[in-house]
Amino acid sequence: MPELPEVETIRRGLSELIINRCIKAVDFDWPKSFPNARSDVERFLVGAKVTNVRRRAKVLLIDISTDYSLVIHLKMTGQLVFRAKSVAFGAGHPSDSLIGELPDKSTRVTFTFVDGSHLYFNDQRKFGWVRLMPTLEVPNIDFMQKVGPEPLEADFTIDQFTQRFARRANTSIKAALLDQTVIAGVGNIYADESLWGAKIHPLTKVVDLPVAKYSLLYTELRYVMNLAIEKGGSTDRNYVNAKGKKGSYIDFVRVFRREGQSCSRCGTEIIKIRVAGRGTHICPHCQKL
Repeated sequence: MPELPEVETIRRGLSELIINRCIKAVDFDWPKSFPNARSDVERFLVGAKVTNVRRRAKVLLIDISTDYSLVIHLKMTGQLVFRAKSVAFGAGHPSDSLIGELPDKSTRVTFTFVDGSHLYFNDQRKFGWVRLMPTLEVPNIDFMQKVGPEPLEADFTIDQFTQRFARRANTSIKAALLDQTVIAGVGNIYADESLWGAKIHPLTKVVDLPVAKYSLLYTELRYVMNLAIEKGGSTDRNYVNAKGKKGSYIDFVRVFRREGQSCSRCGTEIIKIRVAGRGTHICPHCQKL
């Protein structure tokens, strides 16, 4: 599943490409991927102009001129691919659909713009969705009500960060980091990277973590996520952004996927364990339990 930096990369790319484009037609092949009444699509979507592209946690929001929004969750295998005569942009789950001819067998929704360009929502496993709803109702979605604060917002302080973990006092720090009701948008890669940076073992219980460590974790989490956004996300296969470049954050990881290699900080061999049901990469010397 894409993490916050990947969805932010999509948001930034689409913001450069689809704002002010007018939607001419919408086609879909799987109702669960596009669970919207045809009457609403014809009334509020077809003929509307894209006015903004936003993100909340791992959810993408495309606002349109009828005061409606497309709420998009990519889930496990979702992709968004924009194609025009001179521009190609694609991001999401790494598969050949990002760079191949579209529509293909994974294309669930096709948005055709008046100028002949297209935005494709591809999803091999059909878990993702695109919902059309009034913009004012978006904050009332159950997910939006429960999701935690954005970790990169300027007004999100270290004290607020520390307080968010109190609700998960008896769970591991990694499980708490992955809990979207605690902090929004943190997934497996960035949890591993920030815990390594803060020298915290991922199995450490929240209640046992010293206050000083929260400050380190806060700083490391913001560092790795900002770096990932700068590098275009961590997708390292078949990813193409608005400038035709692959996401390169994976080239800068310090612990993730580096099992069997030496820790860049102390030289100890990095190992892979299981925490919170996820493969977890640690340095057993730097991150002692």
